[in-house]
Amino acid sequence: MYDAHGRSINYMRISITDRCNLRCKYCMPEDIPSIPHGEILSFEEILHICTLAVKLGIRRFKITGGEPLTRKNCLDFLQHLKELSGVEQVTLTTNGVLLKDAVPRLRDMGINGVNISLDTLKKETFHALTGRPYFSQVIEGILACQASGIRTKINSVMLKGTNEEEFFDLIALAKEYPVDVRFIEIMPIGYGQQFQGYSKKELLTLLESRYPNFVSVSKSRGNGPANYIYLPGFQGCIGFIDAIHGKFCNSCNRIRLTADGVLKLCLYYESGISLKQLLRSNASDDTILQALKDAVLKKPIEHQFHLKALEGTPEIRQMSQIGG
Repeated sequence: MYDAHGRSINYMRISITDRCNLRCKYCMPEDIPSIPHGEILSFEEILHICTLAVKLGIRRFKITGGEPLTRKNCLDFLQHLKELSGVEQVTLTTNGVLLKDAVPRLRDMGINGVNISLDTLKKETFHALTGRPYFSQVIEGILACQASGIRTKINSVMLKGTNEEEFFDLIALAKEYPVDVRFIEIMPIGYGQQFQGYSKKELLTLLESRYPNFVSVSKSRGNGPANYIYLPGFQGCIGFIDAIHGKFCNSCNRIRLTADGVLKLCLYYESGISLKQLLRSNASDDTILQALKDAVLKKPIEHQFHLKALEGTPEIRQMSQIGG
């Protein structure tokens, strides 16, 4: 399926819950209300949407939250999605708190990859950033995941005045273990607007001061827009997702489904269509398929995060409510 700008849309990110067992300052502090359970899509509704999406050429799915593993029967849902005819790839993004116990089931179902969010290797900083004392559980989850043979990636957000002194310590995880470590530029959405992050250029300059012989990796290592480098002697690669200073809109291949059933075409814009409303009004599959096609044709050519003068209506919800 192609949008009006000729981009192939083959990847859907699905938030299955807005709830989370952490309270990261730049994403979901203590005072964010949860969406009522009745407004959240059921797993049956999500699978119905995925079945239709596959017919349009969307074959790769990323399951996110909130924290997806906090939702009851999440692993059963992942199993069903993996078994859905036409699905090529299912991956999971998690904060890692509940990951250790889930690893055997994830391995057995053939999950294609797990991304784990980790911004620090210090217990005290972890507690300060997330509001919860679960650092040890996250580390245990990461170790169990990579040891199981599941393709494991660590997502880190570098924040000025918070964790930048740990940059090289986080990189070293890719030397000690066969994991990719990716540095994601903070998105100016919701509480994220209160923090200053680092661009890929800034981090590469810092990295080059210690590892001048890094090698750029041209081969894709996933569905997303990360650019990777290889450091000699490392088991994994180092990636950068530079959404603001290194816009990749011209190659964007994704759409998003929020936990409450809104199909979003671009993270920046508030606009979207309610697939939940169509499902719960007993719309036919043909009607929903047409709505999906029409929506994708309206996918914006690019985001406007870099502009002060805004075009269109920007997203006002928090990242936890949209889906990471």
